Amino acid sequence: MADWTEKYRPSTLSEVRGNDKARDAFAEWARSWDDHHEAVVLHGSPGVGKTSAAHALANDMGWETVELNASDQRTADVIERSAGRAARNATLGGSAAGGGAGGGDTASRQLVIVDEADNIHGNYDRGGASAITKLVKESGQPIVLIANDYYDMSRGLRNATREIEFRDVSARSIVPVLRDVCRKEGIEFDSDALQQIAEGNRGDLRGAINDLQAATQGRDSITVDDVVTGDRDKALGLFPFLDAVLKEESAEEALRSSYAVDETPDDLTRWIENNVLDVYEPTEAVRAYDFLANADVWLGRVRATQNYSYWRYATDNAAAGVAAARDGEKGGWTRYGRPQFWSSSDATADEVVGKIAAASGCSVATARREVLPFLEAVTHHCKPRDLTVAMAAAYDLDEAGVAFVTGSGESTNKVTSIVEDAQARREELIEEHAEGAFAFDGADRGEDADDATAADAATDEAAPDDSGPTAGESNGRDSADDATAEDGSDDEADDDQAGLTDFM
Repeated sequence: MADWTEKYRPSTLSEVRGNDKARDAFAEWARSWDDHHEAVVLHGSPGVGKTSAAHALANDMGWETVELNASDQRTADVIERSAGRAARNATLGGSAAGGGAGGGDTASRQLVIVDEADNIHGNYDRGGASAITKLVKESGQPIVLIANDYYDMSRGLRNATREIEFRDVSARSIVPVLRDVCRKEGIEFDSDALQQIAEGNRGDLRGAINDLQAATQGRDSITVDDVVTGDRDKALGLFPFLDAVLKEESAEEALRSSYAVDETPDDLTRWIENNVLDVYEPTEAVRAYDFLANADVWLGRVRATQNYSYWRYATDNAAAGVAAARDGEKGGWTRYGRPQFWSSSDATADEVVGKIAAASGCSVATARREVLPFLEAVTHHCKPRDLTVAMAAAYDLDEAGVAFVTGSGESTNKVTSIVEDAQARREELIEEHAEGAFAFDGADRGEDADDATAADAATDEAAPDDSGPTAGESNGRDSADDATAEDGSDDEADDDQAGLTDFM
């Protein structure tokens, strides 16, 4: 019996279900390939149609395909033999690579499909990762990389490619596909049975077709009683989870979704916190940050007590609370950003919170619970820049501190320039508050010392013994413009300290 997933694989992009925006973006990438010559990464959960879309696109464009599974053949020489020559040389039809609208025949191109591109890992693959990266940079042919987890790919490979995300296919998009298969196979069906199969596969279209084939084996009809497959033990992806919390699901549904994500509550909280401002309106964000602050409190208790039962309260606030802060459902597509994770993130957080508490005159707990979430919100991704510079100056933050608060990369030029400007601002403020304490050079101090000596001599003549009035009592008003060396030294120190105190 033929495999139905292969038998009914889409032959054109128009037949790809459940990812219309991704499908359209993929088609546009192919049509404009002559203009950009970029490779593209199709990423998303298994079974959502990435590889099928690549073959369907090739069929639509009239391109031949060269397919390589990177997890099985991932040494540099195998990649070069399998895909490199096809990607760099002339096409099988004889046209020079890079033709098309700019000078060749697009119908004679080859589409190089590299599956499981997220399973290439450095030295283990004996140069495979670098070979793929070099391939996409030098290719004269269109290349499609297929990956389940986009962020498991190397940074260099991500930077060298365009990315298109395929989301989990909704049950309402899976059911029509199952219905079409049943009709083509001559199988009577109960709509509720198809709905149950679709919901049980949680976004996996390929898995749903496999379950349908298994349930109808040796039958010419299918009912709910014939559907014996339970809910698949399938982890929910981070991006579908963010959609669930920030756009689609109720508080109760969002909480259930959080249990299906293979991430700890502290990581989920960071993901939500890092992306909430890209989706929520300001009034919604205010309510959401209250819940995120509560989640952070519970995460702090977990760290302090090592009692991981508190995790559930953090999840309640981060998932259900943030979803409840939303005014209805939201549509559209959002490019979610990955939060910054450091091995020393806890140490960095403690240092930043300590500086905030010291400068603000509040407790560390208040700084962590109330001040830090506010700073994170108003300087998200270092915007606005002037406000971020002012914050970094006020709390004397280094690159790690600025990156921690804003969610930007610690090693980026943006963060480095902000820290430099903040340090310059601190120096300007110190000098401004010092009231000229640092304006004297060596010669000035020498002249002042001579004047002070003369003033002392005059004072000695006016008050020859200890019983007489002091210099300050007899001559203080008459010689107000003169200063002793000791007074000058003390004033300089006092002004310096006063400036620092006023600034802090």
